[in-house]
Amino acid sequence: MENNIKKLEEITSFLQNEVSQMSDVIYSQQKDLINLKSEISKLKKIILELEDNLDSNLNDGNQKPPHY
Repeated sequence: MENNIKKLEEITSFLQNEVSQMSDVIYSQQKDLINLKSEISKLKKIILELEDNLDSNLNDGNQKPPHY
């Protein structure tokens, strides 16, 4: 009986350690996700600005080139 209790305590200790490590990994991944979402938002903003500039440049295509 004493041996069974000792085994259960070892298993419990091991599982607690595993859960703690998984929690650390999940926390790290959550931080990474937040950073990546922020970067994606920045990139979307840049793309939209570039598209707007492209559209305005295409609309200005009827102007004379600067060397005239």
